Formats: sequence, structure tokens, C-alpha cells
Amino acid sequence: MKREVHEEPYKTVIFWLSKEECEDENFLASLQPQFKEWKSKKYQPVVFESGTQSLEDGMYLIMKHNYKVFATRDN
Repeated sequence: MKREVHEEPYKTVIFWLSKEECEDENFLASLQPQFKEWKSKKYQPVVFESGTQSLEDGMYLIMKHNYKVFATRDN
């Protein structure tokens, strides 16, 4: 697990979980007290879970989607 704390643009604490960590119910339960602690400090906990697909394919699909959105916007 990797954790990042951000102040801008919003107060967030980001938890990056591996596939193995996402599948471990005990590990996920152990995060709950941390979420409560961060929320009490007015931070929004955000969890990113590792996927099962190729990172390159995922990035391609995100870029393709964003291209379509920007292309159809009224300027």
C-alpha cells in the first residue's frame, strides 16, 4: 500500500492498494480506523485498487474517452 496526502485542490488522502491487498478482507478492515481518523481531520479518504487489465489498455481507453469528450464540446 502506498499513501499520499494532498492539501490542494482538496484535502484528500489517497490509498493505493495492490491486487493482493484488495482481496485481503482483514487488510481492508484494518483500513477503516485510518479512514475515520482522516475524516476527523477533514480529509477525504480515496482508495484506488489495482485492476486486472493491462495498464496500457486502460490508459488508451481513458485517453480515447477524453478525446471524444473534448472533440464534442462546444467552444
